[in-house]
Amino acid sequence: MSAAAFTGTSVMDIDAAKVRGAGSNVHFDKVSVAYGAHVVLHPLTLDIAPGEILAMIGPSGSGKTTALRAVAGFVRPASGRIRIGATDVTDLPPYERGLGMVVQNYALFPHMRVEDNVAFGLRAQGADKALIGERIKDALGTVGMSAYARRYPRELSGGQQQRVAIARALAVRPRVLLLDEPLSALDAQIRRNMVEEIARLHRSLPGLTILYVTHDQTEALTLADKIAIMRDGRVCSHGPTTELYRRPPNRFTAECLG
Repeated sequence: MSAAAFTGTSVMDIDAAKVRGAGSNVHFDKVSVAYGAHVVLHPLTLDIAPGEILAMIGPSGSGKTTALRAVAGFVRPASGRIRIGATDVTDLPPYERGLGMVVQNYALFPHMRVEDNVAFGLRAQGADKALIGERIKDALGTVGMSAYARRYPRELSGGQQQRVAIARALAVRPRVLLLDEPLSALDAQIRRNMVEEIARLHRSLPGLTILYVTHDQTEALTLADKIAIMRDGRVCSHGPTTELYRRPPNRFTAECLG
C-alpha cells in the first residue's frame, strides 16, 4: 500500500485534551534505572515538547529503550520522576498514563481479527460498544487498513501488521505515542514507505507527542524534530535534528548521524 493511502483525515476530531495541546509534553527529571548494582540509565533530565517527535538513537545497551520503557511504566526508576503534562506518572500503572505503544514485533494477537486487535485496549478500559465501533473505524481509516478489519494477522504482510499495531495504539486516543524500533523487522522498501507514513500521520495529528527509539539514523533524521544520542546510559547530545547533523558537538554524534 502506498504512502498516499495514509491520509489521516478520519482522526481530525480526536479529543483535544488527549492528543493536542499542553497535556502531552514529557519530562524526565533525573531519572535513573538500575538492575541490582548495574546502572543501565544514569540520571536523565530531558524535555519533549507537546507535538514534538523526539528520536532516541544509539547502540544496543545505550539506554534508549530503557528510557522509553520507563515512560511506559514497564520499568521502575531507581530515582527521579517522570511527568506527562502536569501529571507525575512515576507511580502510575501503564494503563493510567494515557499512552500508546508500538514495538518491533507488532505484538498482535494471532487469534483475533484486525478489528478485535484494535479494540483490545478500549475493551480493557471498559468502553461501550458504540464507542469501540467508532474508534475501530476511525483508527483503521487513519492507517489505510479499513478494508482489512475482518482479516487475521497471519493474512497480512509485515507492513500491514505494523499499521494495525499503530491503529491499536491510536484507538485509545493517547497523549503520547511510544515507538520502540517499530520498523526494524520490515524490509528496506517497506521501511521507507512506513517512515513516510508515520510522518504523514504526525502531520494529521500535530499535537501528538512521539518518542521514537531506533538504531537507524535515516529514520531519525527523516522523522524527528529533535534527536537525543544515547551512549552508555547517558545522553551525549540532544538538540534539533538539523543542528545536530550540521554541527555535531562531538565525534560520537557525528558517527551516529553519518
